[in-house]
This record gives sequence, C-alpha cells and structure tokens, in this order.
Amino acid sequence: MTHHTRSADAEPRSRAVPAIPDPRPGDSPPDGVPLPEQALPEGAAPSPGQGLPWARVRAQGRPEDWARAVDRGQGRGQGRDQGVALEGGAEPGGGLVRFAVSSHTLRALASTEPSAEGTRLVRDVRRSKRLLLLRAVLDAAPGAEAAERWALLEEAERQDPEAVRDVLHYPATGVWAEETLRRLHAPQGPPPDLAHLGALAVAAALRAGIGFKATLRPVGGRLALPTLGLLRPDRPGPLALTERSWDSCATLPLHALPGGRTALDDLDPYRAPPAAHPAPVRPARRLTPKGHKRWDTQWSGALTLLERYDSARADEIGRLLRTVVPLGGGTRSSGATLPAAAGSVLARAQAPPALAATLVHEVQHGKLAALADVLTLHTADRTPRLWAPWRSDPRPLEGLLHGAYAHLALAGYWQRAALYGARGAWAQHARVRAQVAAVLPVLRAQPQLTVTGREFVDGMAAAERTMDELPPPGDQHATARRALERERRAWCEAHPELAAFVQV
Repeated sequence: MTHHTRSADAEPRSRAVPAIPDPRPGDSPPDGVPLPEQALPEGAAPSPGQGLPWARVRAQGRPEDWARAVDRGQGRGQGRDQGVALEGGAEPGGGLVRFAVSSHTLRALASTEPSAEGTRLVRDVRRSKRLLLLRAVLDAAPGAEAAERWALLEEAERQDPEAVRDVLHYPATGVWAEETLRRLHAPQGPPPDLAHLGALAVAAALRAGIGFKATLRPVGGRLALPTLGLLRPDRPGPLALTERSWDSCATLPLHALPGGRTALDDLDPYRAPPAAHPAPVRPARRLTPKGHKRWDTQWSGALTLLERYDSARADEIGRLLRTVVPLGGGTRSSGATLPAAAGSVLARAQAPPALAATLVHEVQHGKLAALADVLTLHTADRTPRLWAPWRSDPRPLEGLLHGAYAHLALAGYWQRAALYGARGAWAQHARVRAQVAAVLPVLRAQPQLTVTGREFVDGMAAAERTMDELPPPGDQHATARRALERERRAWCEAHPELAAFVQV
C-alpha cells in the first residue's frame, strides 16, 4: 500500500508539498519527481531562467494564510495543508506533486530503525518544506532589496549549488524564515528581520567564492553569517562586504565538532526562537574555548559509543543532524528538538553515555516531525489527558506519540549497548521498554488515529515485540514492569479525573 491519496472516507493520507529531492551520490529521485539542476545528467544544462530550484516553487493561497498556519502550528507543521505546484508541471497538466510513502517505508520509519528510504524521505521532506517557506517569505517581502538578495543567492548557486543548499537548509535558517513570515503578516508586533536575507546571501556568496558587493548593518557590533560564524567590524554603522571580507575582518568562526559535518552552534541569533516566544528551554550564550573543548571531548566520546553499539544509528545521526545547540544553564532537560530548526538538537553538556542516548532520542523527534508533514497520523487536539511514564504531567496524543517513538528507539539502543557489555544498559533497556510497552496499547486504542496512524503504531508495536528475542538476564524486565505499575497507580491517584484515559 502506498500512502499518497485520500481514501474513500476522505481521510487525509498526504500533504501536498513540493517534492524536490536532495540528491546524494547513489541516490535516485522519487518516481515522478523531476531532478533539480544539481542532479541533471552530466553535460546537460538547466533551461534559461531556471535559477534555484526553490525559485520555481509557488504557494497556492495567500501569504497571509501561511502566516496564520505558522501561528496555529506554534512551530510545528507550518503550512502543511497548503497546495504547492512546480511551475512547468511536474505532473501531467501541471498538477500537485505529492510525496508517496509506501507501507514498507512507513513501517521502516515506525520501527525507528535507520533505513536508506526512511532517511531519504526525511531529508527530502525537510528540504521541500524549507524551499516552500523561503519562497513564501520572498513573495511577502516588500521592496526591491529582497529581490537583490535573492539574485545574489542565485548567482552563488550557479557557482556552488552545494554551498548554497547548506546555507538555505541550515537549521537556524528555518527558525528565521518562520519568524519572518509570521512578522510579515502580523498586524502588530516587531518588524520582520528581512536584513537577515542579506546575511544568507552573503554567506552563500562567500562559500561559493564568487565576486560580489553588498552592504549590511551589523547588530550589536556583530554580523551573523549562517554556517560561517560572526564578523566583528572595527567600526559601527553599515558594513560594505566583498568576497574578501571574511579574510580581512575580525571573525568568530562556527565551531565544528570532531568527526563529521555537525557544528556546535552557539553563535547564530536564530539557533532557537526569539526570546519573545515562551519556551521551556533556552540556548546557552557563546561558549568559551574551554567550553568548546569540553564539548569536543564529550561529542567524540558519544560518537565512539554510538559507532561501537549501534553503527546504523551513528550513521543516521551523521546524516540527519547538522547542528547541536548548547542548552543554557538552569534547564533540567537533557535535550530538545525544534521542528522549525530541522536538523538541529538542543542539548546540554553531559557525559558521553548520556549524550549518546540524548542524540538517539532527539533525532527520532525530527524524523517523526518530518513524517507528520506529509502524512496525517491522527486528528486529535492538544488537550493533555494521557499518561506518559517518562513525565509527570498529562500529555496530548501528539506528545505521547512522539515520546513513545523516541523511547522505542532508546530501548533498542540500550539493548544493543547491553549486548556489548555496557554497564547498566540492561536496566536502562528494561525500564524504557516497559514504559513503551505500557503506552502502545493506549495509543492503539485512540479513536483519533487515522488508518495511516494506526498502521504506524502497529509498526512501533511490532518493533517492541522483536525485543523479546534478546531479553535482559534474570527478572529485570519483570522488575521494571512492577515498578512502572506502581508509578501508574500513583499518577492516577494524582490525576483521578484522567484515570479513565490510562486504562485500555
């Protein structure tokens, strides 16, 4: 079965978003989706005026509808139900292009186990959503300056498509784009930061190595250039920039973590939502060299453990995680994921075993958020009424599904770690698996699950059952279940009005 059309009972099975794949060596595009310029056969050239792939994407509906979608989503799934067309007609007659998610891919993602098709879908959805969001910002931006910045991006793209793609799909760029679109259509409030579009264009031009001239105004004596870092001019006022500026000005480069392309971002002003938005977590301020060294050590240790215990998850994290944003002090959370910043995880400094588990956990949230952008898994509201064993407060269906999904991956990770002899791993596995096993029947019983959502939860349950093949020694699993039952009874006593929602 392939999830790409509406069923007879009008259940939404997919979201129409621009299916523009992010090609990598050895990858093939989804059926029926045209390749972008970067993936044209050798020797072929794009048609005159094609420009960036995202310059050919247009949103169906008014920009203000997108702004309202951002507000309704509160940072999740913005604009998911808007139609998007590719000019020139990606389908006969120029119809909508849809992602097709087969049952095989759906169940592969439901298991939380890394797979080539699952990773490809997540990356493609993220890329398409970002392109659409950027196009909506440009359509809503007034004046000629935005068009000039866009033209510089196109020029840089002709020289180095990969560099421009990295700038535009950098996690912090998504936070800026959502906030800018919201402000562009807000009747009151702060003005949109359209100057940051210039910073994106300059960063892309610098990385592409093209000649250019641009003038930008630093904020607080600093100019943030996504994927590069900060420029620190020696005088206030507008800053004239050229292709030599990064080498001739004082700079503070973005810190690259060891062993891959993941960066530790403690510089970008949009690495997390602006302070005006309420949030349970906040990013740390700029770290000292000692703080960077501490992160290097902990990151290297976490990667070593992931590669030793679960090399497939280590590879998945490398493919899906572009930045880690250090969490500020005072937060009790070990990690967090912001859907607007796809490809980023907020995490606090912690010992390598805990950091490895945090990365496994948080990357699952990003995967499920991408899937929910193209498939409707449930129709529930956000009323918190369900018990989540890993939290003390009631959760809505969306939150419980996300939590169960992330903890299912953790149970699998700890099981593999235990088989390698990691100290305390069997106890961690037994505890987390017991939590997941307790909530899966509750999820399955929710009437708001769609047919697709039920298939997804069934896939999660099947993955949980396969863990029986390698049980923990002794009675650790039974002990974990008994402890969890005591916690459940205590939670029901504290929330008697919700006790009925705990029973299946």
